[in-house]
Amino acid sequence: MSQFMEFWNEFKRDKSGLVGLGILILCILLVVFEPLIIPYKEAGTKWRSIEYWQDNSQSAPPVWTNLFTKTKQAASADLRDFSKTVDADGNTIYQFHYNYQYDLAPYDLIIRAVGTGTIPLTVSVMRPDKQVIELFSTSLYNLSENEPIRISILNSSRDSALSFVREFESEENFGNIQTMSAGVTEIIFSEAKPGFVQNQIPLKGNYIFEIKVSQPIAEEGQEIPKVYFEEPHISVVGRVSGLLGTDNSKRDIFSGIIAGLKWALLIGFFTSIISVFVGVIYGIITAYFGGKVDSAMMFFWDYFISLPVLPILIVAAAIFKPSIWTLVGVLIVFSWAGSVKTVRSIALQIKEETFVEAARALGASHGRIIFRHMAPILIPYSFASMALAVPGAIIYESTVSLLGLGDTTVVTWGQILNDAYQGQAMLTGLWWWIIPPGLAIAIIGMTFAFLGFALDRILHPKLQTR
Repeated sequence: MSQFMEFWNEFKRDKSGLVGLGILILCILLVVFEPLIIPYKEAGTKWRSIEYWQDNSQSAPPVWTNLFTKTKQAASADLRDFSKTVDADGNTIYQFHYNYQYDLAPYDLIIRAVGTGTIPLTVSVMRPDKQVIELFSTSLYNLSENEPIRISILNSSRDSALSFVREFESEENFGNIQTMSAGVTEIIFSEAKPGFVQNQIPLKGNYIFEIKVSQPIAEEGQEIPKVYFEEPHISVVGRVSGLLGTDNSKRDIFSGIIAGLKWALLIGFFTSIISVFVGVIYGIITAYFGGKVDSAMMFFWDYFISLPVLPILIVAAAIFKPSIWTLVGVLIVFSWAGSVKTVRSIALQIKEETFVEAARALGASHGRIIFRHMAPILIPYSFASMALAVPGAIIYESTVSLLGLGDTTVVTWGQILNDAYQGQAMLTGLWWWIIPPGLAIAIIGMTFAFLGFALDRILHPKLQTR
């Protein structure tokens, strides 16, 4: 404890080290509390699932971009709070309140639920001006037990929206409107008056969406079948979405960044710990035995240190089935040589120390001298080397994934960048698809660089003065 407190008193004087430690603690907390933080809990396992993301808006900017624009765009939302009543005819009515305070209407509204059997369904909306639009009326037939229900208002309510417009437009204007493909949501969320489709003025206020589930009519001589309609909610497909927007596959980028954080830390820690441990032991053995052993081992080291890691990673990813563990294994095989030279030079000094000579004179085995007397002295250096090796491992993985040779079964920052490249995000101006993963890689690299430099400044001088 006294040694730790001595180290901590020195470490806390290093401002960059404290910054790195603070960011690392924050990253670990984000990984631990990931299920509570990300809005899409299964983003890590269903990143490639089209159905999982189908209710999102496509290529939507982040919500906070509304702060920098005069025209406010509707944000994506999930309406889950509702009131439930049963009328005199036994119909069940669900009411959802939506406070609309934007200038541009959402793209769509999706009704979601689970049901069983045959369900007669009517959906309407009461606008702030007390106008009621019956959006659609349909029957869902022969649903299996707890079958998912998904209904798009945009696709189901066009005729009803045009009927609403007809009440305020002349026949001549109404004919022109029909050829304009007027948007359903624009009609719902605009002030109703002559010419309002061509010159839309947003109608802000409280909208009440009503879902009425009717009792089906029984055939003669049969009982009235029971209706099962549960877990209703309405997804608002906004023009802006989430903290970091969405990509062209409707995936929430913030969820992807947080889900990819654990893989970045896993790749960095796992690769650096094993490779640095191997390198430290290799350097100690080289220095301890010296002579022909030293010459042979350093010749082998010269061969490995001269190999270009990235081309080898690319070839390995192209030959073998892309896997995150294959990538980690290749990184370990070709990264251990980085710390050998420095460890060897320090171990050559430690080898001549009196306590090593005393241990040898007392008959201690080579293994005991290496692992019990020399290795513990070099452990502090290994901590600094591990911290400095983490950014390299993360960048290598990101580079391989960016080239399209990464493991597509997991979410990594490199995979997100590769998807952005394939989706031509740069050409289409989807900056929120490119900057967050690139910035995340830079920040995590900076974090471990700060920690490594701080540890090196604190621990290395002690090694040199032994």
